[in-house]
Order: sequence, then structure tokens, then C-alpha cells
Amino acid sequence: MPDAIRHLIAGNWKMNGLKSSLAEFDAMREGAAAVAAKADLLVCPPATLIAGFADKAKGSKIAVGAQDCHPKASGAHTGDLSAEMLADAGASAIIVGHSERRADHGETDALVRQKAEAAWRAGLTAIVCIGETQGQRDAGQTLDVCGGQLKGSLPDGSTSANLVVAYEPVWAIGTGLTPTAKDVEQVHAFIRGVLTDRFKAEGGKIRILYGGSVKPSNAAELMAVANVNGALVGGASLKAADFLAIAAGC
Repeated sequence: MPDAIRHLIAGNWKMNGLKSSLAEFDAMREGAAAVAAKADLLVCPPATLIAGFADKAKGSKIAVGAQDCHPKASGAHTGDLSAEMLADAGASAIIVGHSERRADHGETDALVRQKAEAAWRAGLTAIVCIGETQGQRDAGQTLDVCGGQLKGSLPDGSTSANLVVAYEPVWAIGTGLTPTAKDVEQVHAFIRGVLTDRFKAEGGKIRILYGGSVKPSNAAELMAVANVNGALVGGASLKAADFLAIAAGC
């Protein structure tokens, strides 16, 4: 049986992109209609580009999101951006708890949870990232780590309308390495179980994305795995042709 949950292909541009990148986004916008029947499309560029991308996205089949936010709505937090500011710029979703934020900035599950709640406060969807390191995987701790991150990072009241979970094994991000389809299926089934145990029927509807070296050549196989409801794409989301090809593989 095909998965009844509509797929989401979300692009995380990370610290890449200048105003000249608007041309690449234009190509994504123009190609989005051809794959809209298969998946929802979301691009999360650097904050400097959100407003420009969102303006271009109006009336199209592609949405724009952000990569992080501060938990508070305003205040003396130099260099930070609130969820409200990002919503005002045109974002419809915010990635929170990406492994690079957890590693580079020491973000805890508790902080990730606060950021997810901030996204909701601003009327945006929170895309909460979880995933294990190579060392944790080698030690057989994958499910324990993911379970702990889910417990600590997901707010009460999570629904399919306000939450997306992204499983990104840290060792697969930007390395070209990917787990086997069987490995992905095991972890996504575990995540689904955690979601349904905690959020009951609603937990069965929340989208679970796979992330970690997703590219056109492996997208179709990954998207066919049970409980994989789309992808969080890094490097391959920087090029319209690759991003759209991944969506076409759903």
C-alpha cells in the first residue's frame, strides 16, 4: 500500500546563497508545478534571502522556510532572529535542532523544544531534527539516542499541522554515505511508534523526513521506504535540477 501521508521535500541551503541565487530559486519555482502532484516543496535559504524568495514564491507550488530561530519573540539578543521576524519575512516553517546547530552551538533538546514552540507561536511549522553520530551508531545506541531526542525536543500538542520530524544520521550528512533502506525503515518505524505512543492518532499523521546525502540517484529508493514521508535535502537542494529530480522520485 502506498503511504497515505503526502510527501514533503525540504531543502536546507545551510550557509550558502547570495542574491544571485534567486535565479536558481526561480528555476525551482518554475519546475515545481510539474512535481506538485507528488510532493510539497519547501526551500530554507539563509535568512538574508527569505524575503526575496518568499516574494517570488507567491502563488506558486513552492514554499519558503528558515533554518533556525531564537526562542523569544523579541529582546536584547544581538544577531538572533525571532520566529515572528521570520514569519514576517515570508517563512512558513523553521528547521530547529539540526545536528550542526546541536554540535556547533551546543543546542540541547530543551532549547530545541523551546524553538519549536516559538515557531508555533508565530504560526509556523517546526521541522525538528534528530539523529545519531557514527560513534553512537557503532555502539548500538541509534534508537536510544533518537528516542531521547524525540522525548526532549518535541513539545506537547504536536500535530501533523504544526510538526515535521526529520531523521538525519549525523554520519550521513554531507558525506555521501547513506544507511541501507532496511536501516532507514527500522529507525523510521521506531520514530512512528514513539509519535503514536505519545500523540495517539495524530502521531500516525506527522510527516517523518529522511535526511543525509539524499540525491536524485537514491531518492526513489529512500522515498519508497515505509514511514519515509519525504526528505530534508542539503547539498542537492542548491541546484534546481537535482532538487526537482528528488521530488519527482516520490
